[in-house]
Amino acid sequence: MIAADHLKRIAAWSRDLTEREVEVARAGIVERSYGANEFIFMRGDDFEYWAGVVTGLARMGTVSRGGKATSFTGLTAGAWFGEGSVLKNEPRRYDVMALRDTRAALMDRATFVRLFENSVGFNRFLVSQLNERLGQFIGLLEYGRTLDATARLARSIASLFNPILYPDLTPYLEITQEEIGALTGISRQNANQCLKRLEKEGLLRLEYGGITIVDLERLRSYGE
Repeated sequence: MIAADHLKRIAAWSRDLTEREVEVARAGIVERSYGANEFIFMRGDDFEYWAGVVTGLARMGTVSRGGKATSFTGLTAGAWFGEGSVLKNEPRRYDVMALRDTRAALMDRATFVRLFENSVGFNRFLVSQLNERLGQFIGLLEYGRTLDATARLARSIASLFNPILYPDLTPYLEITQEEIGALTGISRQNANQCLKRLEKEGLLRLEYGGITIVDLERLRSYGE
């Protein structure tokens, strides 16, 4: 059982639960560590957990039968994911891989269902989460087909600053250019060129070991 104050740090949704509901959540969560390039779960897995990133960075995506990898989104600390598969009790339809050493919190399905069936606060969060995730994926589909590499990278970075999906973020994001390339589906060299262009245009600032967002709204609409 994880501590109540730790749960509130790693899971923004828990702050709207009653004390009794917090105890239920605590009892159903364990933490596990994953190394860089290790799968947290793979497409087709019967992975009966709702998961959240405690520390590190993961990539949600899939690989086609022909071997082509497609990235959907990144998952930073504070992001919870996989509620759709848990609700439908079905195998996973995508992969989640740790891009660096990552620690994840895993809530078992029985606990998830208990909160889903009894907690008003938890259900409010789920509705908001599912709505935001749907909007995110519609946006990914749109700009993946219509925008150039720099615009795709700008939108991909901006998507990591959704306050519902990635709460408690600061303007600085610890992420390497290689990781940005992996999330966007372009090479590190191309990611470097795109980032320098965005920096020159005043949208972000390249830092040692990460980036600082200067103009989030322009990043979100870049390429329009």
